[in-house]
Amino acid sequence: MTHPFELRDEFTVSATPDEVWEAIATGPGVDSWLMGRTEIDSANKTVTFEMFGQVSTGTISAWEPGHRYAWQSDTDPDGTFTAYEWLIEAQDGGGAAVRVVHSGLLGDDWEAEYNGLTIGDRAHMKKLAAYLEHFAPRTTTDSVFLFGPITTDSWAAMTAAVGAGADAADGQAARLSVPGIEPVDGTVEFAFSPSTVGMRTDDAMYLLIHGYNGMVAAAAQYFDDRDRSAETEAWQSWLGSLAG
Repeated sequence: MTHPFELRDEFTVSATPDEVWEAIATGPGVDSWLMGRTEIDSANKTVTFEMFGQVSTGTISAWEPGHRYAWQSDTDPDGTFTAYEWLIEAQDGGGAAVRVVHSGLLGDDWEAEYNGLTIGDRAHMKKLAAYLEHFAPRTTTDSVFLFGPITTDSWAAMTAAVGAGADAADGQAARLSVPGIEPVDGTVEFAFSPSTVGMRTDDAMYLLIHGYNGMVAAAAQYFDDRDRSAETEAWQSWLGSLAG
C-alpha cells in the first residue's frame, strides 16, 4: 500500500537565479551537493540518477531556466515514485529565493522512509545553500557516499569527527578529526542534534547523518584534485568503529 508525502523547504542565497539554476538543473551542479550521480537532458526531458549501481529515471515536466524546474521519477512496480518542483525568484538588491517541494508516494515502510527523507532533505538543502554561497561555480571533482551501521546514538562521534562538541552550532570553527585523514580546519556549516552535522573546508564539504532506520552515513564532495581513495578508506573505518 502506498502513502503520499510532501516536504517543503525555502531559503535565500546571495547567488543569482542563473547560478541557482546551474546548481539544481545540471548534472555537475547537482552532483556538487547531492549524493549519487545525476544526468539531466533537457532536450529529451529526462533525468537519470545513479547510486550504488542502481539507476532510476524520470521525466522533466517544467523547464523555465532561471525560474522553474520540475521532474518526476518513473513509477516503480509497487506504485511508488518521487517528484521535485523548484521555484527561483530574484530578490530586490540581489540574490535569490529558492523554494522546493519534494512529493510522491512511499511504500509499506513509509514511516521510516518519511523520517529518513525529512532528515535527508533538510541536510541537502543546507548543503545546496552552502555550495551556492561558498563553492559555485566550481563543481565537484569527486565525491564519497558511504553507509555505515545501525546505531541508537552517534551524535558524539559525528561531532567529534568534525572537531566539535555535542553543542556544535552553525558557524563555529571545525577541524576534521578522522583517523587516516590529514586534519584540516573549516566551519560547522549546520548542526541538527542528534541527526546531522555538516562541515565546510576551503576545498570540500562533509556530511555526517544518522537517518533512515538508524543508519549512519558519511558523505563528502571535493572541489580539488585530491586522490579520494585514502579518505574513502578512512571514512569506511570510521563508520565501522561505530558498530557494536
